[in-house]
Amino acid sequence: MPLTQTPRAGWRGSRIAHAFPRNLTPWLFLLVPLALLALFTYVPVGTMLYYSLTDWDGLRRNADFVGLENYVEIFTRPELFEVFLVSLYYFGASFVQIALALYFATVLSFKVRFANLFKGILFFPYLVNGVAIGFVFLYFFRPDGVLDTVLALLGGEGLTRQWLGDPAAVNYSLAGVSVWRYTGLNFVLFLGAIQSIPGERYEAAELDGANRWQQFRYIILPGIRPVLGLMFILAVSGALSVFEIPYIMTGGANGSETFVIQTINTRFKFNDFGLASAMAVVLLGIVLLVTWVQRRLVPEERES
Repeated sequence: MPLTQTPRAGWRGSRIAHAFPRNLTPWLFLLVPLALLALFTYVPVGTMLYYSLTDWDGLRRNADFVGLENYVEIFTRPELFEVFLVSLYYFGASFVQIALALYFATVLSFKVRFANLFKGILFFPYLVNGVAIGFVFLYFFRPDGVLDTVLALLGGEGLTRQWLGDPAAVNYSLAGVSVWRYTGLNFVLFLGAIQSIPGERYEAAELDGANRWQQFRYIILPGIRPVLGLMFILAVSGALSVFEIPYIMTGGANGSETFVIQTINTRFKFNDFGLASAMAVVLLGIVLLVTWVQRRLVPEERES
């Protein structure tokens, strides 16, 4: 039996091709991803918005509509917002983290011996599970632990303290763990941005006698400006939504409670699902507002 297409079959195929608009083809490819995005992102957000307007405790079958009562409670209870002061420690630490990541990415973007080894070492902490990191640093910060031992060997016995039990030191300790873990992620993003800059610019700068600092200031820094904007947004959103490390290491004790830990406790300890949903909506709104302000202050550059 010949495998060639008959004239009648070809005519039908041509007719179907003409009947199906070509501009619908991209939408067909996007249909499944958009459906998954809506199912796992926008539908849960819509559900959260709905429950934030109810008094549901997570156990009853039905929830009573209470309007904006949960939001009024959030904005009239100062203790719910005071925990945002803890986020300032993480926000400040994120700038240290960004500075370290940018420094190492700049140095390792040039020809350096064992560059790949150093890249792997810097990125490795980000690959480790957050729970494991929490337990590792529990031993690191415990009394007579690794940190106290190192300080004693260096003659700094007077600096030892309850690193996780002292309210004056606990947030600095936890923010330091955050820097250790997330510097690798920032490093990789900076390194990719720096390596995307055409090499001809460096060659032209070297011919003009530019040193490394001048290359960084006039070539690298303008070239990674969009990534810097992204880092700022990630820093703000990360500082506001810190959860994993303080929850594992202190459970929010000794003045280390963050807004997310407070939201989780509201939901699971006090069974107030409606109020916890409203707190999550407020956090989402703050992150979106900061992102909008950042975009207005530092607009994205468009290629002409």
